[in-house]
Amino acid sequence: MTQHGSEVSAPAAKAALLHRLHHDGPPLALANAWDVASAVVIASTGASAVATTSAGVAWSLGVRDGNVLARDTAVALIARVARAVEVPVTADIEGGFGDDPSGVGETIRAVLEAGAVGVNLEDVAPGVDDTLRDAAEQAERLAAARDGADSVGIPFYLNARVDTYLRSIGDPAHRFAETTARATRYLDAGADGIFVPGVVDPQTIRALVDAIPAPLNVLAGPGAPSVGELEALGVRRVSLGSSVAAAAFAVAEQAAIELASTGTYGSVRGELDYARLNQLIG
Repeated sequence: MTQHGSEVSAPAAKAALLHRLHHDGPPLALANAWDVASAVVIASTGASAVATTSAGVAWSLGVRDGNVLARDTAVALIARVARAVEVPVTADIEGGFGDDPSGVGETIRAVLEAGAVGVNLEDVAPGVDDTLRDAAEQAERLAAARDGADSVGIPFYLNARVDTYLRSIGDPAHRFAETTARATRYLDAGADGIFVPGVVDPQTIRALVDAIPAPLNVLAGPGAPSVGELEALGVRRVSLGSSVAAAAFAVAEQAAIELASTGTYGSVRGELDYARLNQLIG
């Protein structure tokens, strides 16, 4: 944190707050945003931080999810979101928008300049649905991310995503061992926390919490344990991922189907008040 007299860097203060939210109080619960409107709506509820969803961002910008979005396009969206809310922003940057570790470092510097103070960085191999990057290679990318942040002087929160469960890698015993081995390696490379999407079984979550010496982030949704139950298991961060965006798009689809088939409008019942939403955006 850079200080000149009593002047403290606002990004550094937000980064420090984001770190505290992973350690103090209840779990950091994130209803992921995909554009400025969703971000300001989420922030208006009293959310302590805003996270973006890479899938929702990609869909809203007209490309499929999965390391297809261009870095500059993603960073521009992050900047718009960060300017629109006062709370810390953590960005899902997929695989880092870089072909090699130096490219990941460049992305991190751009993301920090855009105003975000944390990122998710995943280890799935680009273009291959069920294959992960070599763990040593991913560790190098995480180390480059940490170096990129250090070069700017912001203690950003680096959340390392391990896709072993989401991609159903190996049998359950291998999956657990691979997850914890990768988590250890990623933490050694500079990660602050570990994100393991695809696991909602309480026994497995508890075992992961016990085995990983860092805040554990899980992906939740219908059928998953509640935030309170996850807190009791030791989880420190709970994300909804792309599901909020997907639910919003489902409303759009259903409204169009209803309008064409029955000529009625029930699907949009319960919409946000126009004046309130306009005021939030303004």
